[in-house]
This record gives sequence, C-alpha cells and structure tokens, in this order.
Amino acid sequence: MLRLRRAVAWSIDFALVVLLAWGLAVLTFQRISTLVTDVPALATRGGLDLLVSRGDVIAASENLGLSLWNTSVFYVQQAFGLLIVATFLYQWACLALLGRTLGKGLTGLRVTPRRPRRAALRAAVTTAADVAVYAVACILLVEGQIVLSVLVWMAAVVLFLGNALPVLLPGHRSLADRVAGTAVTGIEWGRLGEGLRPGRFRRPPSRVGEW
Repeated sequence: MLRLRRAVAWSIDFALVVLLAWGLAVLTFQRISTLVTDVPALATRGGLDLLVSRGDVIAASENLGLSLWNTSVFYVQQAFGLLIVATFLYQWACLALLGRTLGKGLTGLRVTPRRPRRAALRAAVTTAADVAVYAVACILLVEGQIVLSVLVWMAAVVLFLGNALPVLLPGHRSLADRVAGTAVTGIEWGRLGEGLRPGRFRRPPSRVGEW
C-alpha cells in the first residue's frame, strides 16, 4: 500500500514538473519566434555584419545565421536551467516547511525528519534523478553533441532507476532518502478505519443514582 501511495505521489509531483516544462517550452518558442521575425532588428544586424565583412555577403549571412542559432540555443539552455532550479526549490521548500510535497500531502505521506539540510539533500538527489540529468542530455543534443548526449541520457536512466528501485526493498527508502537520511512515512488508513467501526467506541454505562 505504501509503495502504491508513493508511486501516486511521485506521479502528481512529476505532473507539476511537466506542466512547468510545457509553460517554459511555450515561452521559449515565443522568444525564438520573436527573435527570427523581428525584421528591423534583423536588418540592422545584417547591415552591421555586412559592413564588418567589407561587403562579403556570404560571410555576413553566415554570421547572422550563427548569431540567431546561438541565441536560440541560449534561450533553450535558460529554459532547462529554470526548470531545474524551480524543481529543486519546489522540493526543498515543501519538505523544509511542510515535510511533504503536494503529491505526498494528497496521498497522506510525509518525509521525516523535517530539517532544512536534509530537505536540501533530498531535493538535490530527487531533482537530479527526475529532471536535471535529462535536461543536460537535451542541452547537449541541441548543441550537436549527439554521442555525449546519448551517454548522459543513459546515465540519467541509471540514476532514475537507482533512485526509484530501492523503494521496492523492505526499507522503502529511495536513493534520495538514503543520501539525506530521511524516510517516507504515512497514515495507516487501514488502522484509522478500525477506530471508526461501529461499536468501537461505546458510551460508558451511567452510574446508579447519578444526578
């Protein structure tokens, strides 16, 4: 039961990350679209490149194209960087202040002990396993480092599985829990239901002659 609740909690938290990633992707696409459709700015930049190249149209066009590409890649890098930072801050703030993320709160789970340093360590490992290493692989792919991108992607898969699979062991502690010295616990709903059964709480018999 605890494993299922942890899986549901992770799915909820990861859905928030995907939603943020979608928002950053839309914003980045708009920034790149504005960059390549800003005719006055392109004309000015192209004219300056043409002057610097002393009339070499091919060199000026190449410089303009490289400038646009490098700026677009920088926008993509910014988006992935913001995604990593936002994911870490979400994990760290929720664990340090509340002892649980939104997903864990909805599924009746909490992380103990609730200390800022342990929360930071756990948030760092969780962010690296779920988002950061994959983001680095995507950045390398955009930069044209295909082989290195594949290697980093494989490392991301290994790290993700290394963080998730230990939850299936008897201790139910992920790699993030082991590094941070934390554990995920929750309310035993089955035990809570036993206390609500009819006849569990009975009204004590009244005393003879009372009042």
